Amino acid sequence: MRAIRVHEHGGPDVLRMEHVPEPAAGPSGQIVIDVHAAGVNPVDTYIRSGAQGYSAKLPYTPGLDAAGIVAAVSPDVTSFIPGDRVYVTAALSGSYAAQTLCSVERVFHLPERISFEQGACLGIPYATAYRALFVRARALPGETVLVHGASGGVGLAAVQIARAAGLTVIGTAGSELGLELVRQHGAHMALDHGITGHLDQAVEFTGGKGVSIIIEMLANVNLGSDLPALSRGGRVVVIGSRGPVEITPRELMRRDASIHGMTLFNASPSELAMIHAAIYAGLAGGFYNPPVGRTLALDEAANAHRLIIESKAAGNIVLVP
Repeated sequence: MRAIRVHEHGGPDVLRMEHVPEPAAGPSGQIVIDVHAAGVNPVDTYIRSGAQGYSAKLPYTPGLDAAGIVAAVSPDVTSFIPGDRVYVTAALSGSYAAQTLCSVERVFHLPERISFEQGACLGIPYATAYRALFVRARALPGETVLVHGASGGVGLAAVQIARAAGLTVIGTAGSELGLELVRQHGAHMALDHGITGHLDQAVEFTGGKGVSIIIEMLANVNLGSDLPALSRGGRVVVIGSRGPVEITPRELMRRDASIHGMTLFNASPSELAMIHAAIYAGLAGGFYNPPVGRTLALDEAANAHRLIIESKAAGNIVLVP
């Protein structure tokens, strides 16, 4: 089968199309998926380049998220059968391929109303957003959340999830296209984070109280400015950062505020089961609609990696084998 392979850490050009053997389900707890779409996430680029503390055993096929059809299951698997529509996360053999091997615990049913391209955007973006909001920040209906960098895959997921849960949502973006996406997906207010004073506008929107929660995608740029925008008891959840940052701790002290780090890789199996049960309910009920910003052919994986890091985010990027 066709698959993208990486033989050395480096830039996007190390992503090469090759032919490899098809995966087979083992004797216990595994599923083979015919991949109809593979999600592209920033973490894929970190693993490829060996950056931000990530790496992989070489050679490997990149990609954690995908959606498609169950092709085969281990004899002990009873929750899925060949032909089921599913989405997956943390694919064992990599998702940038015609087929991928997965543990049954990381495979989830995909509602009929959701396309495979949309399904490929669920594993990391929606689970990350849900965990940041409700596990780390312990968000409550009626609170105000500011999603910094809301036009990307995780950001738009956070906007939808927070809006559906009864929070007031402020989203920031760096382009008019991004701002319009943020509005379309449910934000009560959209702010250009390239404009000086945009956080002052957010505080003004809350009547001067400050925002309850900030979901932060680029802490090395924003964290120092985030803290004065928090309400008393406010929380920042750091999802992304690409370097060091200087903060003023007294801004936390005077508000009894807190900063929480978060990575989805720390979620326990039971926590993931809870998160994906909630995601399925939101999808089936029509509250969540994963936005696909760009669809590329599998052999354009290198271009997809450039786009997700270099361009202004506008939805998710998916690869179609």
